[in-house]
This record gives sequence, C-alpha cells and structure tokens, in this order.
Amino acid sequence: MAALIRSFDWSTTPLGPRELWPQSLRTVVSILLTSRYQMWMAWGPELTFLCNDAYTPTLGIKHPGALGTRAQDVWAEIWPDIGPLIAKVLETGTATYEEGLLLFLERSGFPEETYHTFSYSPLSDDEGRISGMLCVVTEETNRLIGERRVETLRDVASALAGASKEDEVLRALRDQLTRNKKDLPFTLTYLFEDSGDAKLACSSGISRVSDFAPERIPRGSDSPWPAAQLLDHPVRQPIDVRPLRNRSALPAGDWNRPPDQVDVVPIGQQGREQPAGFFVVGINPYRRYDGAYSGFIDLLSGQIAAALGNARAYETERQRAEALAELDRAKTTFFSNVSHELRTPLTLMLSPVEELLAKSGAESPPDQRELLELVHRNGLRLQKLVNTLLDFSRIEAGRMQAAYEAVDLALLTAEFSANFRSAMERAGLEFRIECGPLPEPVYIDCEMWEKIVLNLLSNALKFTFEGQVSISVEASEKHARLTVADTGLGIAESELPHIFDRFHRAAGRKGRSIEGTGIGLALVQELVKLHGGSITVQSELSKGSTFTVTIPFGMQHLPKESIGAAGVSAKPDTYLREALRWLPDFPVGGSPYDSSQTVGADARAERILLADDNADMRDYVARLLSERYHVTAVTNGEQALEAALAAPPDLIVSDVMMPGLDGFELLKELRGQPATRTIPVVLLSARAGEESRVEGLGAGADDYLIKPFTAKELLARVGAQLAMQRRRLETEKQLQHSNAELRRANADLEQFAYSASHDLQEPLRQVAVFSQMLSKKYGGTLEADAAEYLDFCVDGAHRMETLISGLLAYSQAGKTSEASPAPVDMNAVVDEVKKNLATAIEESDAVISVSNLPVVEGDPAPFVHLLQNLISNALKYQSGEAPRVMLAAEADGDFWRFSVQDNGVGIPQEFQKQIFGVFKRLHDRKVYPGTGIGLAICQKIVDRYGGKIWVESAPGLGATFFFTLPRQSGEPS
Repeated sequence: MAALIRSFDWSTTPLGPRELWPQSLRTVVSILLTSRYQMWMAWGPELTFLCNDAYTPTLGIKHPGALGTRAQDVWAEIWPDIGPLIAKVLETGTATYEEGLLLFLERSGFPEETYHTFSYSPLSDDEGRISGMLCVVTEETNRLIGERRVETLRDVASALAGASKEDEVLRALRDQLTRNKKDLPFTLTYLFEDSGDAKLACSSGISRVSDFAPERIPRGSDSPWPAAQLLDHPVRQPIDVRPLRNRSALPAGDWNRPPDQVDVVPIGQQGREQPAGFFVVGINPYRRYDGAYSGFIDLLSGQIAAALGNARAYETERQRAEALAELDRAKTTFFSNVSHELRTPLTLMLSPVEELLAKSGAESPPDQRELLELVHRNGLRLQKLVNTLLDFSRIEAGRMQAAYEAVDLALLTAEFSANFRSAMERAGLEFRIECGPLPEPVYIDCEMWEKIVLNLLSNALKFTFEGQVSISVEASEKHARLTVADTGLGIAESELPHIFDRFHRAAGRKGRSIEGTGIGLALVQELVKLHGGSITVQSELSKGSTFTVTIPFGMQHLPKESIGAAGVSAKPDTYLREALRWLPDFPVGGSPYDSSQTVGADARAERILLADDNADMRDYVARLLSERYHVTAVTNGEQALEAALAAPPDLIVSDVMMPGLDGFELLKELRGQPATRTIPVVLLSARAGEESRVEGLGAGADDYLIKPFTAKELLARVGAQLAMQRRRLETEKQLQHSNAELRRANADLEQFAYSASHDLQEPLRQVAVFSQMLSKKYGGTLEADAAEYLDFCVDGAHRMETLISGLLAYSQAGKTSEASPAPVDMNAVVDEVKKNLATAIEESDAVISVSNLPVVEGDPAPFVHLLQNLISNALKYQSGEAPRVMLAAEADGDFWRFSVQDNGVGIPQEFQKQIFGVFKRLHDRKVYPGTGIGLAICQKIVDRYGGKIWVESAPGLGATFFFTLPRQSGEPS
C-alpha cells in the first residue's frame, strides 16, 4: 500500500500533490501504513479514502480502486449506517465506538453479512482544525457467525439428547432450527417410507401449505426436491434456485430477500446405503456457501441421523420388549390353563391304573402288570411336570398361596433328603446329609421347601457320575443356609448368569438324561423368593456345582395372613421314580432290554439296533419290535455307533434327543462310515411340526416318526424301510451283475472292432490299388463315365479306410494302458505331430507356434493322437488366410490346462457341445472332408486321464480348444 500511495497521482484528487500535503496528514499516513492493525482514514472536505495493507481484505474487490476516492463512494452500500457516525466525529471531535456492528458489504460481488468492532477518531490538521477521521477496526464476521452456528448445534444436540421417540426428535428439531433463521432461513426434513415416497416429517421457517413443502413426494419424483435421485444415489445436491419463477415464494427467514441457493443433504442410516431421508436447507442470501457453511449443515444432518437412528432403535427395542412381555403373559396364562385342563384326564388315567394294580396282585400275567406299571410311572412323571408348570404360572400370576409355619428346618430337610439315598447309592455316589440343629425355628411352606430340596437333589444326581453329593443346613448370622454340593459336570461360566432363567437349558451339558423342561431351577428361585430368601450358584466345569439357599429366621419378612397351617406334601416318590429311571442298570419294572441286551425273533430275522436314553420308551419300542425282528437296545448314541460299526444291523431306530451323541450327530457319523453309510435310519422325536420333520429328513434320515406314535405306525414304518432296503440290495446285486456283463460285452466289442477293422482294411486297399491300376493302364481308352466311376471307387475306398481307422482309434482311445504312467514331454509330442502332418503344414503355409509346454503323466501315443486331431482340424478348417496355430499351457491346480488356438472359420455357440459326439459334422463334407470321429476320440482320451475338454469360439473368429491333463506326481500345485 505504501508503494501504491507513492506511485499514485494525487494531483487528480482533492488532496493535491503528495509534496504539498500538510505535515499532520503525512504523519497520520505514516502511522497508518506502519500499523499491522486494520485501519482506514478519510481526509479533507471530500473525505478522500486511504487505508493500510491490513485493511485490504475488508475492501475485497474494491481494492485498489478505492484509494483516493471519496469515502462515501467507497462504502456507498453502508453509508446510511456509518455516514452519520463519521459526521458526528467531524462535527464534535468526539470519537465513537461500535461493537459487532452488522454491515452488508459488497466486497465480493454481492451484499455480504459482515460484523465489525471499530472506533472513529477525529484527525486535526497543522492548524488544529478537524480535517478528517481515522477508523481502527476488527472484523469479527467469522467469530460471530461461528459462535451462532455452534450455539445452534449445541442446542439441537441438547434437545435431541432428551428425545427417545421419533416424534419427540422431530418436535425438538423444529423448535431448535426455528431459532436460527439467519443461517437457516427455512428447513425441510423428509423421511423415506417403505414405499419409497418421501414424507415431510418436520419443517422450520416455512408454511406447510407452501408449494416448496409438499406433504409427500411420490417415489420416482424429483419435484420440488430431488427425492428420487437421493433415494438411489445419496449424494448431496446444492441447488441454485435463482432461475425459479416463483423463487419469491421462498421464505426469507430473518433477511429481507429469499435464498438464492438451497442445499439438499441425505440423512444417513447406520449400516445401510439407502438414506433415511433428506434435509433441505435454505442458504443465507448474504453469505457465500463455502466449506464452513457446508460443514455446519453436515453436522446438523449428522445429528438428525443419529437422533432418528437412536429413536428408531429405541422404538424397535420397546416394541420387542412389549411383545416379549405380552408373550410372557400369554405363556403364563396358557400354562395355567393347560395345566388345569391336563390334571383332570391325568387323574382319570392314574386312578383306574392304580386300582388295577392294587386288584391284580400276583395273579395277573407279568407282561400285563409290566405294561400297567409303565403307564403308572409315566403318568406320575407327567403329573409332576403339570404340577411344576401350574406352580410356576401361579407364582407369575401372583396367585400362589403359601402357608408358612415354624419348623425344625434341619430335621425336615434331612427327612426329605433321605428319600434320595437309595438312588444315590445305586448310581455309585457317596451321599452325605449334614443337617445340624439350628438356634431357632424357621418359617417355611413345607410343600414349597420340599420342592426346593428335591429339585436341587434331582439335578445333582442327574449331572454327577462319580464322587459325592452333599446336602447341609446351618445357621449363618440371621439366616438359615441350605447347601447342595456335587462333584459333577459343572456349569460353564458363560451359562451361570442364565441358570435360573425360565426354560433355559445349558448348551452342551450332558447329564444322565437330556429330558427336562428347563423350569426346575427357575421354580426353585421363585419359591425361595416367596420365603424372602435368595439362591446362588458356584460352579466350575468338571469339578462340580454348589447351590446355596438362604432363608431369614423369624417371620417379620412374611405376610401375616399367610402364617398358618401346613401345606400338602410334594410326594417325594415322584421325584425319586424319575431319578431312578436315569440309571441304566436299574430296570424299574424288570425290563429285559437295558444295557445293550439283544432280544427278539430267531436268528433268521432282520436285525434292528435301537437307541433311546429313556428307559421306558426303550423298553416299549424294543418290546414291539422284538416280536418280528432281532433287536439290540442301547442307551445312547455312542453305544449305538459302536454297536453299528461292530456288527452293522439291517436298520437303526434312534431317538433324536439323547445325552452325548444325539440322533442327528449319530446319523452324521453313520453316514460318514463306509460300513454303515447305506443302513436305513428311522429317527424318533417329540419335536412335532413340519420343520422338525424336514430337518430330520434333510439330515439324511430315511424316516422321521413323531411321538406319540402308535404301535401299528411304528411297525409299518420299520417294515416299509426294511422292504425298501431289501429291494435296494437286490437292485445292487443285479446292477453289479449287469456291470460285469457290460464290461465283458465292451471287451468283446473292442476285440470285434479291432478284428473287423483289420479284416475290412485289406480288401479296401485292394479295391483302391486295382482301381488305380485300371485307371492308369486303360485310362486313355476308357470312356469319360467309366474313368469317373473308377475315380469314385478310389475315393470311396480311401474314405472307408479312413473311417475304419478312426473307429479303430476311437475303440482303443479309452483303454487304460497296462504300463504305469510315465512323464511325457508335451513339446516332444508336438514335434512328433509336426512330422506326421509335415505335408499338410507345408501345403497350407501354416505357422505353428508353441510356448514351452510342460511334462505330464501318461502314455505318449494317445497324446500324439489328441494333438494331431486338434492341429489337423485347425489346418483343415481355414478361413481363407494361412492357418496360424498357437499351443500353450498353464497350471490349474493338480492339472495342466492346454489351449490350441486357430484363426479358422470358427464354431457357432449352439454346436460347441455337440461337436465332441461321434459322427458330428457341422460343415460340408465336399469342402471340409472328414469322418466326424476325431473330436470324439480327443474327448475319450482326455476322459481316460480324468481331464475335460471344451471349446470357445465364434463364427469367423477362429476357435480355441482347451483340455486338461494331470501333472506329475509330487509336483507342487
């Protein structure tokens, strides 16, 4: 600026030549130019404009033309705002001060929103008169606009943080965006529906009846905003709206004119490319749409996207929770109702059975009494399950009525536990009962406490195979503590948090039985809670588990109305009977089918292997089948696999749900063994429904029978599978016999073809030779027709000889050489082929190029035949120019993939698979002579070595034949 002032012709301005300036003016200009602070000044009656370098960014496009011009001309657009302030300074000599004053400067080609903090000070000449003014200014546009935008972002974030539903998000967004109409004169938030329509969800600063704010933009439409483009290609769309005829209808926000631009930004969705909607923002007409402005809108759209995503996730989770709660209520109601309904028929079943057992005594036949006992045992087991479900549903519905009474908890627990001693001893477990005296009585519901004790002991027996089970009762401060510990399988750490959840069954936990409802421990926990107590578990895999129940002493924690008479006993024999059935060496009812015993019809009968972990079911099925078949019954999948591999049966019947190796795993193992792969397998399962049946059959089962089933159905299914197996075996024998006959026929046919070809070739050669001799000797004296007939004879004999040679080669091509495969250098094979085809190559001016071919395993003779056929075809089917044949190979796993490429006539797509058939010809025999056997021979040779052959071609563009041959043994892939 100093250089510009020195070079400027000031004589054309009211200030006159610089040499005539008063000293006061020189001094002020010197101070102005040396300052790094933004300054400008006006001097003289015309207020001539000068400034320093720091001020030029404020001038913008007005620099350098503003120098020496009247100040009111330089800042004509803001003179109504600053002119009175300058006049006051000049008149009064008093300085002014303005902070953050809004001024619309036209320094960038348009009126621009700017903010300035400045002071106007008077300037005196050499005589002390006020002759001008000095402005010291700080432009604060970026700071103030930045603070305004940050405040908007902060307020929006704060408002959205408290919104958990989508309508709350949209309401908070509308309220906050309305507060900044300078940067956001108007906004529209559209959300895409499942149909693809864009629906207006929220707006600010614009009427909902405006043409620019339609309630819905149909799918595929881009009017008035590019909804269709954003749905398919979510890229922001800045739009220049100045060409619009009705642009004046756009709201102006806090300004006096509508926006010139609108930014349309997609609202993203986490994990999805398609946006949730889009955000339309009217751009401040007095600010340039730069990176800072764009970044501000991006942050806003990001906040909207995050808030909508959180709200939708919350809504989804809320709906899921409500659905689960509703399902819980429905399930509880169902269990309560069905349990009540089941008890009546159960009672009518059990009572008559008990009466028959009591009357029959020792007089009834053993098999009849055994069936009655089977019905009675399983009826009691079903009754226990029904009662458990009913108890649980009552607890959940708040209808469980307890009757608490003061008891000697140690003595009562010891009595309940003693019922399990016989079962523990039969299982080979040490059973310790350590119930010492307590300092005071404990208030409990005796029936509930019995269920707690028996459930915990049942679980301990079920999952403990060796070692001990112990139960103890002792005092612990103000509580009585029950502890049931075992040295069993233990529980995985990941399962411990869920062990008391309803219907939860630990994955992969292999007990004595896989049967169970998964509500025993959940019921125990609820019963303990009804006593004001708690239950915990400590466990480690393979080391055992310890369940601890604590019950407060006294009765202050119990409802007074429930303290009274004792309840009804839970019948410990029901728990005991079920536990005893888990022990394979304890045949309740005298079953003869446990422990892998074999029973049934005579030795000529078909043999069936039966696997089921439920003793009663195993006994029942074995009894049904043993009347017709030879039955071997085992208790689990491991025993079934071992028995099947040792002596493969004719059929296997297996339960699906078994501890250890279940039915599906057993089926997989059987299908993976050659000895058992084809044995028919019938699966039995209590899982009903089409999905279960499809799963079973899809796993490879031959049949899938759903429990409960009738004896007639079981026998019919088993009989049908055995009948089909017999037919399969007979068919296999017939097929083996047919294959042997076919091999003998093929050998005879090959021998016949070989002999016939030799026998036919000799007379054909004689026909050709003698015809040629006749033509040579008498050709000059024969009539034209006679000479032509002799030529036909020669030509036909040659074609016939070629055809017979081809058939002989075809019959021999697939024969496996008796010699061991040897390394064959395919480069040497090509050299041999070139020698054989030397005449044809020379006559056609063919060029045969060969890349370095590999060494393969096999017999060189068929490889020569293979390449000779392919190369001779390339020479034969020319397109008018000299043949060019290129041979190459590249590795393809355990094979080499060879290619033979030519520039011939090519092969249409529809014939490219047919040409490898015998006698398949695509071209005129007169133009392209041949037998139609060559490519069939090629395929037979390649098949012989386990490879494949194919062609890629197009008419007029040549053909490339590909084939694969095995690599040498031990050669790295």
